[in-house]
Amino acid sequence: MIKIFLVEDEVIIRHGIRDNINWEENGFLFVGEAGDGEYAYPLILKTEPDILITDVRMPFMDGLELSRLVKKALPDTKIIILSGYDEFDYAKEAIKIGINDYLLKPVSSSNLIDALKKVADTIKEEREKSKLLERYFVSYEKYTEFLDKTDYSGVDRKLIEDFLKL
Repeated sequence: MIKIFLVEDEVIIRHGIRDNINWEENGFLFVGEAGDGEYAYPLILKTEPDILITDVRMPFMDGLELSRLVKKALPDTKIIILSGYDEFDYAKEAIKIGINDYLLKPVSSSNLIDALKKVADTIKEEREKSKLLERYFVSYEKYTEFLDKTDYSGVDRKLIEDFLKL
């Protein structure tokens, strides 16, 4: 299951999203919610969601600052921004941070589910590639085991990915 965490300062919107989407039916596990980024951040570190849905403008810590912190601590977490503001500066900053989607409010349940499924597909694809790479690496280690006694356990996986692209 793909784990989802929601950060939205407007209680009605937060509860509406939380309560009106059948998370499990759509392949998701709702792991938490918060009303602002400052309160959300330690909960996000604890629950390690696969996808963070966050409002862009909130008190104490806005969604962009929260996204920066989450990307630094949990780089594999995907982020969807919800915004009531159609301002280019927000979208531009979101792109710099590495946000996966930027949805304008009001957002319908079906539009949010579509965005979540698109991001979930990306996560699943990345996980599958990681599994394939791991299997390849293990097979390669077994194959080369009889050639030499080099310990490949400390090899950087990114280095291997780059090598395979060649």
